Amino acid sequence: MFNLLWGILFVVVNFAFFLLCYRLFGKKGLYAWVGVATVIANIQVAKTIEMPLGIVMTLGNTMYVTLYMTSDLLNEKYGRSEARNAVWFGFFTLLMTTVIMQMVLKFEPQETDIAQSSLETIFGMMPRLALASLTAYFISQFLDVRLYSWIRQYFSSSRQLWIRSNGSTMISSFVDTLIFCLIAFAGFYDLKVWTEILLTTYLSKFLLTAAGTPILYIARSFRFAEETEARRDTEARIDL
Repeated sequence: MFNLLWGILFVVVNFAFFLLCYRLFGKKGLYAWVGVATVIANIQVAKTIEMPLGIVMTLGNTMYVTLYMTSDLLNEKYGRSEARNAVWFGFFTLLMTTVIMQMVLKFEPQETDIAQSSLETIFGMMPRLALASLTAYFISQFLDVRLYSWIRQYFSSSRQLWIRSNGSTMISSFVDTLIFCLIAFAGFYDLKVWTEILLTTYLSKFLLTAAGTPILYIARSFRFAEETEARRDTEARIDL
């Protein structure tokens, strides 16, 4: 029961920091969030926890969901191009971190060093796991951007943001989970256990996506002085 209650608080804190990052730093804050969240999510995924009913799951799902929220928010307010650029930035951040930390682990530690074993636990991922994470992120995030733009053609009103966001995220997050589990775990577990991992991971993302919808509406309502001025300048040039 503790993990469930602490997990609810954990989700609230994650969403609150997401809002705060955007409120304080605007569009730049969303790019920063993408960079930080991709790294943190892949660190958290190394830890497994047990929830009520004996459900075992990994951490990192909340951060992954905020990545979809970020790309959807960028798509909604700044256009598809900005959302696509953010995906590339996140992919670069994840690739850079993986390569650099693998090189860090190759250094021979000094005799009294206390960090090597812990770093190996956190960052010593097998190449297969690193490949799974990078591939799943790359494909699912670009899919999310495309799906969001496609759904927007049919559900374009401001009140229908929840349809655009939930529709694109729930599909792309399933693709993300499927690709990761196929590359990372296929052959390591029997079909029953593999299916359980796939379904419980996706179910948590599904619920988190629904819970994050009000947060996305709040974030969309934020207004920034520099963006308002830029919009006015653009409108003025068009009038001329």
